[in-house]
Amino acid sequence: MTLALLAFLAVFLLVTSFGLLLFYREAMLQRLSSVLSPDAGEPKNKFVRFVEFSSRTSQSVIAPFQKVLPRTAQEVSVIQKRLIRAGYRKDMHLNVFYAAKVLVPLSLALLVTATGVYEYGPLFVYGLALGLGFLLPDFWLGNRITARQLKIRLGLPQALDLMVICIEAGLSIDQATVRVGDELMISEPALSDELGLVNLEQRAGRPRADAWRNLADRTDVDNVRSLCSVLIQADQFGSSVAKTLRIHSDTLRTKRRQQAEEQAAKTTVKLVFPLVFFIFPSLFVAALGPSLIVMIEAFEKYF
Repeated sequence: MTLALLAFLAVFLLVTSFGLLLFYREAMLQRLSSVLSPDAGEPKNKFVRFVEFSSRTSQSVIAPFQKVLPRTAQEVSVIQKRLIRAGYRKDMHLNVFYAAKVLVPLSLALLVTATGVYEYGPLFVYGLALGLGFLLPDFWLGNRITARQLKIRLGLPQALDLMVICIEAGLSIDQATVRVGDELMISEPALSDELGLVNLEQRAGRPRADAWRNLADRTDVDNVRSLCSVLIQADQFGSSVAKTLRIHSDTLRTKRRQQAEEQAAKTTVKLVFPLVFFIFPSLFVAALGPSLIVMIEAFEKYF
């Protein structure tokens, strides 16, 4: 009994001392990190910890699947350009895209197996599920690119008006770009993000013309490309930037109005098919239905 009690006390002391050593080591590391980098010692809130944990978890999940498909340098370059146009610039987004091209077909195949749809034709159904799942990430990415380009195209006249006001107030074109990007952070986050990248490239030492050309390449929007050409020409020839931007803003609004009128004019042609296939048959049934019923009843009396 005495030996058992002594053994228990020894194990308890060892575990306690080991825990104290770990505790003091962790406290010492925290104190050292707080001295070396004061911001690192601040406790993170639950949302930040959850975001970091979810990011690490997602990366560990997609890691085995992202290397299944073969990659070429040209294909990776094209996919990166499309991701950048959609607003996804991190390296992780490229890995998520390639992992999705593997996970989505497998998920659709499992769904087909679970629902029993494969009984109608296993080869056709599984082939359709795998092919559609392989193409779905590309369709989704194209949809994101179109939506972001539309947001940039719609918010560009407002940004140009703000830039005109800032330039006429005495700011330079670079300072006006920074100020407009800050002002549009809530209403037009996509355009604000692109203007912020233009400012960062210029602060890194890139020439203004190259920074605006990169903006046109990143967005792939015709209005932004024409704006970049106008700004570069105004900078080269020394013309008034404010007047140039005001004229270009009016041109964009006129172009948008003309596009709206064009779409309104096309509605008459587009309504022909719904009228012919959906509305006219119902009108014929409502107009000729009673007459046909009377004629059928009259013929039944004589025949």
